[in-house]
Amino acid sequence: MLPPDTQILWLSPLREDELAEYRDEEFLDRLGIELVRRPLKTFWPRRGPQWDALARSDSGHAFLLECKAHIGELVSPGTRASSKSRILIDRSLKEVESFLRRRPLMGWSNILYQYTNRLAHLYLLRQLNDVQAYLVFVYFFGDREMGGPSIADEWKAAIQVVKAILGLGETHKLSKYMLDVFIDIAEVERAVGYGKRRR
Repeated sequence: MLPPDTQILWLSPLREDELAEYRDEEFLDRLGIELVRRPLKTFWPRRGPQWDALARSDSGHAFLLECKAHIGELVSPGTRASSKSRILIDRSLKEVESFLRRRPLMGWSNILYQYTNRLAHLYLLRQLNDVQAYLVFVYFFGDREMGGPSIADEWKAAIQVVKAILGLGETHKLSKYMLDVFIDIAEVERAVGYGKRRR
């Protein structure tokens, strides 16, 4: 756990940066991270995960955020990478599986790929390069426009299924560096006065 007085600096998306989202070496540059022990290019091909948000604490911790508004985003298909890239992806995902000592129901590059590739990047930062990184999944509920879950428990049930398919269970070697955050859209709208503007 981080101290309660920890200051967080948001690095993306930023309005002054045209709400840009970053991937590959650019997301590392944005976070001010240099992977000395195991470079990104030896672990993952180009066109890797595009992070919804990036942040850094005043104590140097890096935060990688993946945000979702409906369950369809969680249940993503397998990778569509080219054969050359697929070899590297498969090798790295197998490496993560071995580190976690997990036996998934299906290969991690074949199903729920968006979840597994994010987890793999946490492994790259934390385990292979000793970077104090955290992976944060943000799940919005009550978003009528997106047709997503109406309550947080719907997300929690779906996440349990994902973990069961991937053979992760409730805890594993990286779970303490992962956080699920559930946000009620109605509370966000109240906080920013969205309801008043609509009237």
